[in-house]
Amino acid sequence: MPKIIGGSLREHREQTRNRLFAALSTLMTERGFDAISFADIAAAAGVGRTAVYNHFPDKEALLIGFIGHETEQYLGSLQRALRDVDDPVSQLQTYVRAQLGLKRVFHLAPGADLRTVLSRSSQQRLRDHVVQVEGILTNIIATGVEQGVFPAQDVPTTVSLVSGCLQGKQIPERDPERTAAIKATEDFVLRAVGTS
Repeated sequence: MPKIIGGSLREHREQTRNRLFAALSTLMTERGFDAISFADIAAAAGVGRTAVYNHFPDKEALLIGFIGHETEQYLGSLQRALRDVDDPVSQLQTYVRAQLGLKRVFHLAPGADLRTVLSRSSQQRLRDHVVQVEGILTNIIATGVEQGVFPAQDVPTTVSLVSGCLQGKQIPERDPERTAAIKATEDFVLRAVGTS
């Protein structure tokens, strides 16, 4: 009988999933999604290969689970950061800083672009996670427009453009370059939505 990690079966399942997610993240950073197998993930997580199948039917499902977990964690931290911020300009700055600080292992991984190796249904599920994050940005910009802080504009188009700007942005690791890059990006996004 396999050894139970943690105090209960629920805790065991959660810890095993977290190990699998950590292993997937590390391996994707090193090799890319297309170059790793379930056996590689199981070995890196320190669990039996069959244990992986108890949680996920295939590698794509594991990736979707991992990204869903990461999105949930990120959305929680972003919502906490925005909780006490009232004005749309400060909310937008908070959003920009959070996006720039986000580690996107699934976007930065070596190997083939995930869009070329995932099924259409998995690609759509990945897009669903992006839509959740963009929903927060949509709310910030729409509220700013309603309050007259931002000029009237096509909010979906603005959200798409701001998201595109932030997705590909590489920020230096060290200061003072990091602080300067974040400030320049904030200023650019604020100008783009029509405020200084």
